Parts: sequence; C-alpha cells; structure tokens
Amino acid sequence: MADALQTLLDQLKTRFGDALRECKLDRREITLEIPPERAIEIFTALRDEPEFAFEQLMDVCGVDYAAYGDVEWTTDESSSSGFSRGVEPRAIGRGPAAIQHVAGRTFAGKGRFAAVYHLLSVARNRRARVRVFAPDDDLPVVPSVVGLWSSANWFEREAFDLFGIAFEGHPDLRRILTDYGFIGHPFRKDFPLIGQVEMRYDPERGRVVYEPVSIEPRVLVPRVIRKDNRYLESQ
Repeated sequence: MADALQTLLDQLKTRFGDALRECKLDRREITLEIPPERAIEIFTALRDEPEFAFEQLMDVCGVDYAAYGDVEWTTDESSSSGFSRGVEPRAIGRGPAAIQHVAGRTFAGKGRFAAVYHLLSVARNRRARVRVFAPDDDLPVVPSVVGLWSSANWFEREAFDLFGIAFEGHPDLRRILTDYGFIGHPFRKDFPLIGQVEMRYDPERGRVVYEPVSIEPRVLVPRVIRKDNRYLESQ
C-alpha cells in the first residue's frame, strides 16, 4: 500500500509540477494544495486521466484557519489555582477583545479560508485530499466543481452556508442548513459562541419570536482528563 501511494505521489508531482503548491504523503494520506486559478484544470485531469481516475468526489468541506493551533485549555492536567486557569478568553468567538488577539493571522501565511476536496478512485482503490485556499479573506471565493462532479452541489452549498465561502460558477448557491434570514456563518471562528439571537414561543403573539441573546459570554471549564489508579488494570 505504501509503495502504491508513493508511486501516486510521484505521478502527481511529475504531471503537475510547479502547479502544486504542496504535495505530500503523511500518515498514508496524500494531500495536494493547488492554486484556485488552476483548480478546474487540475481537477479535470485528476478525474479524466487514467493514471489518476478519481471519478468520485466524496466530500467538499470548508476550513477556517484563523487562530490555527491556538488553544485555551490544557485538559490533560490540572493546576494549583484550579478553575482560575479558565479566565483567558482566547477563542476568537468570545468577543471583540478575543478577535483582536488573532487579527490577521492565517495558516502559514496562505490565507484564512480553504475548501478541501476528498476524491476517490474506485478503479484504482485510492484516495486523495485536495486543498484550495481562497485568495481574499474578506470575500473568499474558489471555483465550483459542480460541472465535474454533480455531487459537489450540496457540499458547496454547505460550505457556503457554514463558512461563507463562495463557489464561482455554482448553479444555485444559497444556504442549505441555517434558517431563513440567518445572520453570519456559524462555523467561522469569529462567529459568537453564544450566537446572534435566541428564540422563544410568545403566547401573546401565538408564534416563535427572535430576540437578542441574553447570555453573557463566558469561558467554560472543560472536563480534565486525569490518570486515576482506581481504574488502572492490576499489574
């Protein structure tokens, strides 16, 4: 299996050369990174050329790389100050101060938003992951692949709905999971963790009403994983 993946990796590097921003084999998985301006050309070759034959698109997902690698918590140990370790709001969804903490930070300087495509070759029994970064963080746009794989239709709508990534050339790009009139994109890291609005049933109006969120932003204390001798197997 490892030899087959290494062979595929070499074929990809030979075929696409400098068009690949990244091409690596890690943990028996191949990941390609390609520029958006050449995405359709490369995807077409991956689908149609027999040495690749990635005839199926299994998934398209969005990724928000803002504050990539940052964590608020170390959950495998406790501290002498107890819960006081949970007062630093570093997640950018916690408010303006936390957003400022990571303003302008991206993944290795490549950009904030990316679309990730998972391809399957049934004929050759192998998979590949392809990542395309949007060049503009304020208005992330990448090409649509619906013309190559019809299964991308709903996947791209989902990434648009949850991350705000626009897919140029999509035939019907609109929200698919959130409610009508929803504000923002809930999987973006700067989306408020408490949300934008809350809803309740109003008996006087006889309908559900939306109101501003009444919950104050706060840092929760996660479950701390500790080793406990009581649950260790006897030697």
